[in-house]
Amino acid sequence: MTATTPQGRTELLRPDGSPVRVLVVDDETALSELLSMALRYEGWEVRSAGDGAGALRSARDFRPDAVVLDVMLPDMDGLAVLGRLRRDMPEVPVLFLTARDAVEDRIAGLTAGGDDYVTKPFSLEEVVARLRGLIRRSGTAAVRSASLLAVGDLTLDEDSHEVCRAGDAIHLTATEFELLRYLMRNPRRVLSKAQILDRVWSYDFGGQANVVELYVSYLRKKIDAGRPPMIHTRRGAGYLIKPGE
Repeated sequence: MTATTPQGRTELLRPDGSPVRVLVVDDETALSELLSMALRYEGWEVRSAGDGAGALRSARDFRPDAVVLDVMLPDMDGLAVLGRLRRDMPEVPVLFLTARDAVEDRIAGLTAGGDDYVTKPFSLEEVVARLRGLIRRSGTAAVRSASLLAVGDLTLDEDSHEVCRAGDAIHLTATEFELLRYLMRNPRRVLSKAQILDRVWSYDFGGQANVVELYVSYLRKKIDAGRPPMIHTRRGAGYLIKPGE
């Protein structure tokens, strides 16, 4: 699925609303860090590995939705890594990075089961664009309305004002909806009572903290009741929302 971030980027998400996961495998640390940073900027969850053995361990633990794999690794050939990945994760799309532009190398990678490739040096924009295409075609991310916010299994449609958790409809008052929308537009970010008052109630902080506490308690009863909690208090700092664990 896709959504629009507060910065205006279209964000790919898993069907449950969590970020897409990408594993970056390259023994050039500076390149790996730069690429990982670019992918995180897209809103994706990223892990990296510097060799084939580390890549296979990370893939088992991380269960990525896509893999960026360097052909030349210090301990084993990227094609061998791909072969072992395919045994456990036959559907995961793989984008090869190669410093070799020979036709036979590209054919070998694609024949071995790679889905696409880019040749070094490459632009970060190209890698991101190719990954987006691979992930969409794999079915990991399906299209959804850009008006839909999602955090974990909680969704909020800004157009229809429908709110669901794990598929169950949740009925909110207008104020509860605005409070939840503000939290969900800022997942994992601590929002102070002053920020919430200004954004949801449109007035300055001045002895009105109790109204924020009251409406947070209302939301908790409707969102978190009988489920892993998503709305959390950071004492002395404020409130945040994140996927239930």
